[in-house]
Amino acid sequence: MANILVIDDNLDICQLLDRFLTKKGHQVQTTISGKTGLEYVKKSNFDLVFCDFKLREMDGREILQKVKEISPSTQVIIITGYGDVKIAVEVIKNGALDYITKPLIPDEILMLIDRSLAINQQGRNYTATFSEAKTTSQAKNQVTHGSDTSYLRGVGKESKKLYRDIELVAPTNLSVVIYGESGAGKENIAKIIHEQSPRVGKPFIAIDCGALSKELAGSELWGHEKGSFTGALTDKIGQFELADGGTIFLDEISNLSYEIQIGLLRLVQERKLRRIGASRDKSIDVRILVASNEDLRKSVQEGKFREDLFFRFNEFSITVPPLRERKDDIEAFSRYFLEKANKELNKDFLDFDPEVIEVFQNYDWPGNLREMRNVIRRGILLSSGKVVTLLALPPELVYAQKFNFKDAEGEEKQPDFKTKSSSSLKSAAAGAEATVLRKILEEVKYNRTKAAAKLGIDRKTLFNKMKQYDL
Repeated sequence: MANILVIDDNLDICQLLDRFLTKKGHQVQTTISGKTGLEYVKKSNFDLVFCDFKLREMDGREILQKVKEISPSTQVIIITGYGDVKIAVEVIKNGALDYITKPLIPDEILMLIDRSLAINQQGRNYTATFSEAKTTSQAKNQVTHGSDTSYLRGVGKESKKLYRDIELVAPTNLSVVIYGESGAGKENIAKIIHEQSPRVGKPFIAIDCGALSKELAGSELWGHEKGSFTGALTDKIGQFELADGGTIFLDEISNLSYEIQIGLLRLVQERKLRRIGASRDKSIDVRILVASNEDLRKSVQEGKFREDLFFRFNEFSITVPPLRERKDDIEAFSRYFLEKANKELNKDFLDFDPEVIEVFQNYDWPGNLREMRNVIRRGILLSSGKVVTLLALPPELVYAQKFNFKDAEGEEKQPDFKTKSSSSLKSAAAGAEATVLRKILEEVKYNRTKAAAKLGIDRKTLFNKMKQYDL
C-alpha cells in the first residue's frame, strides 16, 4: 500500500484518482492547489506524488523541485497532455520518476505506483548492514530513473558505429563521458560498457544526479556514520561504497553542486572516500561513467563544472544519437518494447499494424526511447486483439506524421483541426482520430468489416465513431 498525493487543478481528475486508488488499497490525499500540496508534503511522508504540470499557481517543474527539497525520497510523476512530451522529458532530467499522459490509463497508473514502491523499498535497504547491502546491491543495479532499456541494442548504421566505440573502451578502465539527449538511452550504453568490461558480475549502480538534493547528496554518494548529523539514526553505506569493484554511472553529472564536485575530484584522484562523520578514509575501486545531455565543455566555460574534474572524466567520450537519427533501429526498438511491455502488463501482443511502424518511422521522437516505451505501453493497454493498431496511438503523434492525405484532385492535404475549441487537447485528439478513420475507410472503400479489422475494433465501435465524426 502506498501513501499517495494527487495535485491537479482539475477536480474531476482528483476525485477519479482518489476513488480508483482508494479501492486499490492505497491511502490518497488530493488537492487542486500546488501550495496546499507542498504543505501536505511537509506534514506527511508520501511515497508518491502525482502532479499535473499545468497548475494555476505554479507549474509541475516548481512543484517537483520543492517536493525533492522537502522529501528527497518521495517519487514524483508528472501528468501531462501528449503535446507536452518535451516538457515531461525535462522534468525527468530534473528528478521526476516518470510522466504519464492524459487520458489516464488505470493499468499504467498502477504500474507506475508499483515501480515507485520498488524504488523506495530498495532505497530503504541501503540502511542495512554492509553485508546485507552487498547482497541487495544487485537488485539496486536494475533500478533506473525514468528509463528502463536494459540490453536494448540497435542494428542500424548509427548503432554499429556506437557499438564500435563501446567495444574499444569497454575492456579498459578509462572513465567515459556519454553524451545524448534525455531519454536517448545513455544508461543503457553505460550498462553495455559495464557488461563488456572485466568488471562484469560486479555491481553496476546508476545515480540520477538531478534527483539528488543538495543537502543529502553527500550522504547518498559517500555514506554517513550514525549521529553525524540530525536525522542520521543509523550508519548509511554510500553508493560509491556499494559499487566497490564494479561500475558507477552518474547521469546528468552537471547537476551536481560545486561542493560535491570537490569531493568527487578527491575520490577520483586518490581512489579513497570518507563517510560523513567518519575519521578514516576507505580505499575504493570503482570505474566511473558519467552522462550529460549538454556539452560539459560549455558547463566548464560557464563556471558550472570544474575543469579539473572534466578532464579526469573525459578520458573517452561517446555520443548516443537521438532516436530520430536512428531510423534503421525503429522497428527493432519497437519490437523490444512490445516484448517488454507484454511481460510488464501480462499481455501477449504479437505485432504492430504496418501503419503503426510507418508512423513510428516518420515521427521525430522528442522524448527518444523513453517516449517510445511509453507510447507502446499505452498502445498495448488501449488495443484489443493481438496487434497494436493505429487508433491506440496518441492522436497527436499520428497527426504529426503528415501522412500524404489527398483531396479529390489528388493534391496533398494536411488535416485541419481548427475548430472553435482548437486550443483544446480533446479537440485536437478528436480531429486526429477522425482523420485516421477517414484514411482507413478510403483505403478499404468504406467496407466497414475490413476497416474494423484493420483498426482492431468491432463493427459497432466503428459505426459509433463514424457517426460521431460524420463519416
